[in-house]
Amino acid sequence: MSAAMAGRLEGKVAIVTGGGSGIGKETARLLAREGAQVVIAGRRKEPLDKVVAEIEKAGGRCAAHVADLTRMDDAVGLAQATIDRFTQVDILVNNAGFSSKARNVRWIQQDEWDRVMAVNLTGVYRLTQAVLPNMIERGGGTVVTVSSFAAVNPGLIGGVVYGAAKAGVVNLMGHIHNVLRDKGIRATSILPAEVDTPILDNRPHNPDAAARATMMQAEDVAEAILLCCTLPMRTVIQEIVIHPTRTRDMTRDIAVARDAGAPPGAR
Repeated sequence: MSAAMAGRLEGKVAIVTGGGSGIGKETARLLAREGAQVVIAGRRKEPLDKVVAEIEKAGGRCAAHVADLTRMDDAVGLAQATIDRFTQVDILVNNAGFSSKARNVRWIQQDEWDRVMAVNLTGVYRLTQAVLPNMIERGGGTVVTVSSFAAVNPGLIGGVVYGAAKAGVVNLMGHIHNVLRDKGIRATSILPAEVDTPILDNRPHNPDAAARATMMQAEDVAEAILLCCTLPMRTVIQEIVIHPTRTRDMTRDIAVARDAGAPPGAR
């Protein structure tokens, strides 16, 4: 990083999960722009490598680590690999997300429930737990977790398991805040409503271009994450709830989600 590129996060090391696209990609870009050494993680190598190349072309520092956060060993391995290579973790952005096809509590099956919980809640707990000793030893750190508005507004748009998992991580961040704040650990939950990212492709009713035009963009959420990471360490934002300015008609989305995964003839 050249002197001209030095920013507010110079000398910091950040992990961003789900860094191959969407909010994770934009967050990695902004953190690197501010001088952080960024480690992006995801399940697929090719998208990660493309993000690394883009950030390095812009003068930033970025490394990729392939990890499947449904596997707890991968979560711990991501933390350890980062510490082994860069000696520290100052910022953790838990952004990786996965949702179910079945959204109705009546139709969701155990295997789908378990996968969504593994990525959105259990993986967050395990990765966060793995970086905390290094943060505490060094006097502090910042953990930002991308939850969802579904955490506080449960229903068919987010779906039963996604909403439950995202509510769980809000509680987890609250626990970290209350228990570890005096050790210098900042914990924040970001609760976005609709954002035009690839996770929408998994919805029972995939929003069309007109619907997506009403939504927030990934960079909007990334800017909120950047704010939480760049405030003085004496200050923490516990929660940010963000919405698109304009509303849209979700009648069709809700109707399709209500029946997704239902057996034939179910009522």
